[in-house]
Amino acid sequence: MLGMGTVVDLLDRPTYGLTQIDRLLGLRAGTARRWIDGYERAGKQYDPVVRERHTGDELATWGEFVETRLLSEYRDAGVPLIRMRPAVEALRQELKVRYPLASARTWLAAEGRELVRVVQDKVELHPHLALVVVGSGQLRCWSQEADRFRSAIDWTGEDGDAQPRRLRPIAGIDEVVVDPLHGFGEPVVRGVRTEIIGELYQAGESQDSIAEVYELPRATVEAAVRYELLRASA
Repeated sequence: MLGMGTVVDLLDRPTYGLTQIDRLLGLRAGTARRWIDGYERAGKQYDPVVRERHTGDELATWGEFVETRLLSEYRDAGVPLIRMRPAVEALRQELKVRYPLASARTWLAAEGRELVRVVQDKVELHPHLALVVVGSGQLRCWSQEADRFRSAIDWTGEDGDAQPRRLRPIAGIDEVVVDPLHGFGEPVVRGVRTEIIGELYQAGESQDSIAEVYELPRATVEAAVRYELLRASA
């Protein structure tokens, strides 16, 4: 558990450049900028999804990165992510927090899922962007995308005041984590930067030899290599 002062300020901590976020999350160049700070096309300014308004700030906070991580789950939805903005704004007002998609009150509080359902129904959020869906027996449950995001977070605690402490940048590669307070926020596996492992692998080192040098399980090295290959192919 972090010290109390650090926990309070964690989401507001400036952490990543906008182009760096594309690299970490395996997004196409310019995607994070559009989602976080909006964009202009044909003389028209489009509002951001993450920030309340366009600021031009090239540095994103940890909270903005976490929210972008959720949006990345919907990158193949076939629906412009800008359509999620009304739901984000409504949640921000309901919860009275700056980062509603990174809030424990959304993901950990008992009433969070029902609040999200009410909000997305109210703003008529496109079904392909839904966070809450109707499951078996007409029960409301998190969508697959939202559930993958929830599983990717390690929290500072278990109550509504908790904040995302660490995050897995790509679903399905659980060994790789990013931590704003360690490793300069770069992806690591057991403290070793995945970038280093990826460079060694590209240089011809075998995964077994890399595992031996860094005293890592081979499966951990495999995860780091897979992550580096995935984000390089974006």
